[in-house]
Amino acid sequence: MTLRVHNTMTGQTEEFQPISGSRVGMYVCGINTYDDSHMGHAKSAVTFDVIRRHLVRKGYQVTYVINFTDIEDHCIERTIKLGIPLDQLTEKYIGEYHKDMGRLGVKRADIYPVASHHMKEIIGAIQKLIDKGFAYESGGEVYFDVMAVAEFGKLSHRKKDEMLAGARIAVDERKRSPLDFVLWKNKKPGEPFWESPWSEGRPGWHIECSVMSMKYLGESFEVHGGGSELVFPHHENEIMQSEALSGKPFVKYWLHGGLMNVGSEKMSKSLNNFFTIKDVLKDYDPMVVRFFLLNTHYRKPIDFNQKALAEAAQALGRMQNTLDAALAALATAPEGRDDFGKVAAEAVEKFDAAMDEDFNTRDAIASAFEFSREVNKYLESGATKGGLEEVIKAYRVFDEILSIFKFEKVGQEHMLAPLMDIIIGIRQKARAEKNFKLADEIRDRLKALSIVLEDSADGPKWKVL
Repeated sequence: MTLRVHNTMTGQTEEFQPISGSRVGMYVCGINTYDDSHMGHAKSAVTFDVIRRHLVRKGYQVTYVINFTDIEDHCIERTIKLGIPLDQLTEKYIGEYHKDMGRLGVKRADIYPVASHHMKEIIGAIQKLIDKGFAYESGGEVYFDVMAVAEFGKLSHRKKDEMLAGARIAVDERKRSPLDFVLWKNKKPGEPFWESPWSEGRPGWHIECSVMSMKYLGESFEVHGGGSELVFPHHENEIMQSEALSGKPFVKYWLHGGLMNVGSEKMSKSLNNFFTIKDVLKDYDPMVVRFFLLNTHYRKPIDFNQKALAEAAQALGRMQNTLDAALAALATAPEGRDDFGKVAAEAVEKFDAAMDEDFNTRDAIASAFEFSREVNKYLESGATKGGLEEVIKAYRVFDEILSIFKFEKVGQEHMLAPLMDIIIGIRQKARAEKNFKLADEIRDRLKALSIVLEDSADGPKWKVL
């Protein structure tokens, strides 16, 4: 099957063909390291984790780079407020990022460059742009000369003339054009700074990503990803300065994910409408959160709300129950093999076909649901050991990409039993006191953690999904 990807640059879904052989360079814009990661960061990380996983499944040798931006206004403001060095803040939140993403099943990237660790290369790149006539110094600051490039708006499909005509950018006498963007800034009082040929200061945001991506992946590479909000100006400016530096095409395929919204607004720290990953994982199993993020095509926005997460928990629970039943049946199933292996193989083909069409996890999950329904019928009709082995093998293929299933729960119920006895006792007391609100809340909170509590004639019963 042929992998096709939607390229923001062309606006088309194209056959994926690496620049050379089977090696793929992949760079994704990471977080600003001044606070805990929120669910918008989770969406991006899980999206590109799955994209990388599928590329590997297709046989590509992927070098995956995610940067950390620690030289930017929020990071600097936080260090000044806390009175700590920049590297101390950076180290703390990089550590927290890895913890959060690890819980969400995100595999580690191959390289995590940090902007402040690449100052020599950044200053060298800015000087090269000046020498080549694509940048100029003004009052100790350096700007990229947008008018010096032949092509503008290749990614965002904007035109220079239209941008200038509608420019609402404050007049800055240091710039030749209001469209020019900063490569090097003068220091401000109290800010960290670095020595440069132009002034004591720090780099602009855009040049950092160009330098880090090209250092580790080369002047031209296959995939650059990020959220759709980065198309303009960040990625547009990356293209201009990177191609000015090298004289070569920068990136072959640009992939952009939809936003994580709260209501009609983008989730962001600046709007104070964000939910941290840590807080969400207090109430929901990490695999449920991951399923919630993947059950929408990556290019579409997701509306974050509790109802959607609860529905995700129920949906994933149904598939996990089917897998659990198949795993349990394998131990006692009769020897032999039947035709259900063909059904499993067809399910894997459908799953792969969905992923090959621009990493469509929504359709891939739908194919896994369809297969689960067939497995339930198969279990009822009498399954063979050979057939069940093929079933479990298919689920492992799904999980290789999605990472949402649990294949071993050995001792899980046993370890939870003493704690559940305490929780059930508290809930039973609440029911006896007619505090049904608390009783229902306990049941719902357990359900969000993939623990189903049911009241029966023989007393409360519980199970882990």
